[in-house]
Amino acid sequence: MSNIIIKTPQDIEKMRIAGRLAAEVLDMIGPYVKEGVTTEELDHLCHDYIVNVQKAVPAPLNYNGFPKSICTSVNHQVCHGIPGPKKLKDGDIVNVDVTVLKDGYHGDTSKMFCIGKPSILAERLINVTQECLYLGIRMIKPGIHFGDIGAAIQEHAEKNRFSIVREYCGHGIGQVFHEPPNVLHYGKKGTGDALKAGMIFTIEPMVNAGKRDVKLLPDQWTVVTKDHSLSAQWEHTILVTETGHDVLTKRDEEAI
Repeated sequence: MSNIIIKTPQDIEKMRIAGRLAAEVLDMIGPYVKEGVTTEELDHLCHDYIVNVQKAVPAPLNYNGFPKSICTSVNHQVCHGIPGPKKLKDGDIVNVDVTVLKDGYHGDTSKMFCIGKPSILAERLINVTQECLYLGIRMIKPGIHFGDIGAAIQEHAEKNRFSIVREYCGHGIGQVFHEPPNVLHYGKKGTGDALKAGMIFTIEPMVNAGKRDVKLLPDQWTVVTKDHSLSAQWEHTILVTETGHDVLTKRDEEAI
């Protein structure tokens, strides 16, 4: 437990600002995520908005060598997709993952978008993955264990005949982009550290329509499903409060 940072009231205020900014980037980019646009164009739009409008820093840019300002993961890409020149087409699904660094604090969130008319499977996968996230969030309060969250998310995904990616997980966040603890999206109830007020971390389940196995592409960033099945992900940054939780990256469109 000692390595999980409990945030001060001052930290929390800064995290609220960073979280709100990250949510606003997803709101801003929404109308542009449509057929014919390239993920590179989406990256440019987000970069300009974060830097010039929000006067903030896109945290992924040059993070461990990552070349772009957002991650865009399309169809069977699980996470960490690098924006590029390929155009989005009707039926595609895409995850846009945004992390804003403002005054030394990070806000991290992602959202699924459908291009035109998605398949019934794609739509169901996206909805179940969002349900997994919300299920995990609604459990958050002091005293429950990280394993309780992981077990509930895993159970909901598998009940719907989908699978949970295990190689990647949520994480503590603050002045550091990724800090302890690792927040697993699978596991056993009652295991892991107990939650305490002042913890801030992300929940970001990656759910595959097929098997859970993934592989890393030669670009050393993009993760894809081994069986080429669709994958979806949603992410929020959440604060544990004295009585429950506060979703720092919540968008106005959401009723969590």
